[in-house]
Amino acid sequence: MITHRERMQACLQGKILDHPPVALWRHFPVDDQSPEKLAKATINFQRTHDFDLVKVTPASSYCLKDWGAEDQWKGATEGTRDYTKRVITKPGDWETLKILDPSSTHLAAQLECLRLIRKELGPEISILQTIFSPLSQAKNLIGGAQLIVHLRKYPEALKAGLARITESTRRFIQAANETGIDGLFYAVQHAQAGLLSTSEFEYFGKGDDLSLLNEADNLWLNMLHIHGIEIYFDDLVNYPVQIINWHDRDTYPSLVEAQQKFNGVVCGGLKRETVTYASAADVRQEAIEALEQTGRKRFILGTGCVVPIIASFGNIMAARQAVES
Repeated sequence: MITHRERMQACLQGKILDHPPVALWRHFPVDDQSPEKLAKATINFQRTHDFDLVKVTPASSYCLKDWGAEDQWKGATEGTRDYTKRVITKPGDWETLKILDPSSTHLAAQLECLRLIRKELGPEISILQTIFSPLSQAKNLIGGAQLIVHLRKYPEALKAGLARITESTRRFIQAANETGIDGLFYAVQHAQAGLLSTSEFEYFGKGDDLSLLNEADNLWLNMLHIHGIEIYFDDLVNYPVQIINWHDRDTYPSLVEAQQKFNGVVCGGLKRETVTYASAADVRQEAIEALEQTGRKRFILGTGCVVPIIASFGNIMAARQAVES
């Protein structure tokens, strides 16, 4: 029997043992407010679909609530929560952010969730913890539109806040490392032309990203997620990760183009809307196209982002089974 870990290791080496890996992930709203319930929901999802890696998906607020952020799930089909209380309201607030310790209430809860998942799933299934880039965390602390205002009008205040966020995140990564995770799912949300220029992203985002990813250089399965459309893929292709995931069905580059630029593994091939609203046959067709494009090597079948919580069991299973066809 080939284990999930062996399949992933072969994929990183450009080999195929039996079939390419496949992995989808989703939010678990309401359950994600408890480390025990999020762990159980994640484990149940994995045992149902038997994916080749487990990407742990807490609410985006898990890393912000110890600063006082508040949110609520209001029925979003993606499973995401709406922020009901922001932490930053004026430029000076960035400089008053305290550096969080991993023992803080909500960070500690997420670490406990990771320990529970690792204990239950054992060593042969790879676990990735979601880490939001400092710029992504800053967006949720203040709100997306206001972040751009502060970035352009009060750059030094924002930089001071980003330094505090980065240090807090660094300490959390160190603690997460001790729970037995295999890698980070590192989410970058502002490397897209519709939000920032390349020089703005370079100044406010890239340095902190590289600093945090270097903190995880002992992990063997780090995945970079580049969110959005019209992304700056070429500017992030040298990030120190083993896997890159992006909305390849919606934006440059294609899977083939990405494999020519990136020496690691690409993850994608399925459009979220297809998995959610189309038929199982449509899901299989997209999977087959992706497998043919990549030659089945250095490739993980997945979606460009989280699978909406309304996606059907049959469509998710169609994706799972497509790699074995």
